[in-house]
Amino acid sequence: MKIDLQTGMVPCARYVASPNCDARPEDTRIDVIVVHAISLPPGQFGGAFVEDFFCNCLDPSSHDYFSTICDLKVSAHFLIKRRGELLQFVPTHMRAWHAGESCFNKRNRVNDFSLGIELEGSDDQPFTDAQYEKLTSLTRTLMAAYPDISASTVVAHSDIAPGRKTDPGPCFDWERYLSSLKA
Repeated sequence: MKIDLQTGMVPCARYVASPNCDARPEDTRIDVIVVHAISLPPGQFGGAFVEDFFCNCLDPSSHDYFSTICDLKVSAHFLIKRRGELLQFVPTHMRAWHAGESCFNKRNRVNDFSLGIELEGSDDQPFTDAQYEKLTSLTRTLMAAYPDISASTVVAHSDIAPGRKTDPGPCFDWERYLSSLKA
């Protein structure tokens, strides 16, 4: 896997442009990866609801839950689906709106200096082997492209927004993931 730093795109990812992004503050160094989990409707996998949500096209009549979130403006740089399919919504040099109110190492506004990777999943179900493999490959690619990112700056959404967020949750195997980055 590789990244084109001129465009901020990972060519092997399927690109679905999200409008929920903007320019990073000038001279910002990308040095954090935030791992998230999302499923829409909650606890259900498959379909295009996450894509629709990140592109502001979620039909609130498709599910009762959607009426509570359809007006939110959210995105991530990447989504890894259950079978390992990689989607990219925002170029890496742009700021995706994934972290919300957040803090890492006494720095607020984590979106400013991070890359957001969503895993199709939930707090209470294991993630797939294909997702771990794709996440490892993508993380290694991003770490090579952005040398300020290290294993110690790869964090959970729950780490940067404690009390507000729980993802990727207790079913995410951090030991497996972080040890795979060293292999």
